[in-house]
Amino acid sequence: MIEADLLLTNADVVTLDGPDVRSVAILGDRVVALEDVPAKEVVDLDGATVVPGFHDAHNHMAWFGLTLSEVDLRVSDLDALYRAVQEKAATVAPGEWLVGAGYDQNKIGGHPTRAELDRVAPGRKVWLKHTSGHMCVVNTPVLEELGIASGPVEVVGGVVDTATGMLQEQAQQLVNSLVLPYSVDTLVDAIDRAGRQYLAEGITSCVEAGIGGGWIGKSPVEVAAYQAARDRGLLHVRVELMVAVDALRELSAHPDDGLSLGLDLGIRTGFGDDWLRIGPVKVFSDGSLIGHTSAMCQDFADTPGERGYLQGEAADLTETIIAAHRSGWRVATHAIGDAAIDLVLDAYETAARDHPRPSPRHRIEHFGVARPDQVRRAAELGVVPVPQGRFVNEIGDGMVTALGPERVKWAYRHRTLLDAGLVVPGSSDRPVVRGAPLLGMHDMVNQLTSSGASFNPDEAVTGREALRAYTLGSAHASHQEHLKGTITPGKLADLVVLSANPTTVDPGRIKDVEVLRTMIGGEFR
Repeated sequence: MIEADLLLTNADVVTLDGPDVRSVAILGDRVVALEDVPAKEVVDLDGATVVPGFHDAHNHMAWFGLTLSEVDLRVSDLDALYRAVQEKAATVAPGEWLVGAGYDQNKIGGHPTRAELDRVAPGRKVWLKHTSGHMCVVNTPVLEELGIASGPVEVVGGVVDTATGMLQEQAQQLVNSLVLPYSVDTLVDAIDRAGRQYLAEGITSCVEAGIGGGWIGKSPVEVAAYQAARDRGLLHVRVELMVAVDALRELSAHPDDGLSLGLDLGIRTGFGDDWLRIGPVKVFSDGSLIGHTSAMCQDFADTPGERGYLQGEAADLTETIIAAHRSGWRVATHAIGDAAIDLVLDAYETAARDHPRPSPRHRIEHFGVARPDQVRRAAELGVVPVPQGRFVNEIGDGMVTALGPERVKWAYRHRTLLDAGLVVPGSSDRPVVRGAPLLGMHDMVNQLTSSGASFNPDEAVTGREALRAYTLGSAHASHQEHLKGTITPGKLADLVVLSANPTTVDPGRIKDVEVLRTMIGGEFR
């Protein structure tokens, strides 16, 4: 009989690959048995629950780590926001940057404005980021440094309102040009801080949803930051990196290769190992629902005449998606509005028809407002939808306002997607919202907004289905279900020890379940 390195026993083990068991045996970095076997070390878990490691399928790790050193704008009202900025300004020298993140106009009564920021932080360069990441507000010193303090400014795929200081979507690259790139050391520190938080929440794997370019990237050498973090022992969880499409370029490969768009040397999806690998290419087709920049087929309920917009010409977006597919990339396209989802589904269908390849599992990030016909079509095409259950609580009230009571039934679906035969991953989009997986699972099950209102009860799932999303569902979205997502002999020993079983605990208490220990590759971290 095999001798394991470690035996976890007297536990409630939710394998998600058959019946629950009482023990897990580990050899090296793998699960080797689901029963008591001889082991060099035995740990009695005293009835605690063991589940597969949580896998956040869409988060922004470096961005989140950076926000931990910025002014927290998750406050109650605009007055509180201005007070927080004023207090920070007292510690910032004139001419220096004051950066804050996390405000939501739906919760605080409106957007901050250029004039008020000038008043509370005179002489400082103020940059306040919306919680969605799709817009920001800056003050006069920033606009003056950009040379756009007055007059109209045209930006393809974005909007500049110099009167209020609002920059939307691609217009944010204007302010990015003043502060980016961040140094590798700065990004390593951010990755370290974020990873420590993730371990405390039971996260063992995540997908970093956009690096290297566009308004989402923090440096053109962002992969180097993740490699440096790993070299220094500061990459605490397994990471798959989505590469922003802006970082790709035309390749001069042989015409027969079909490699027209990519990174140098033809590096593409799949390059790397179990700890750090290149994932899909990230394409932005539209913007934010609560920010009213997502591309909709009908007007927003609270702003008649507005339907959002695409972040580029439709033909250009389609051509880019098809070229990336043909070049061997998995494609992950951000699409929240139903008009944007139509465009992306059309592009994926064309790519598969004209350049067939087995199981690309292209993704639609957010799949935010999906009509019934779009759900059916996604299932037919084998597309992976990546909604965020946590949005239901933290920004659900704003989504209801934007969509109205009828269309909100299409928003951030889960039950309907499962019933259509789709595999749904679990993700947070952190730092847009708080990213602890148990919070996301709680909201998938309970479907309540932060005000306590019911959001979309017909889309509720069970605790077991929510757990499956944050484990096997996310592994499937990354083409990694053969390595992780269930507690199965031969798979990686990425596990979480919990104070209670989220599949059987009272649904209203899932968010209160505690993470006791997190294991990656057979080692408690």
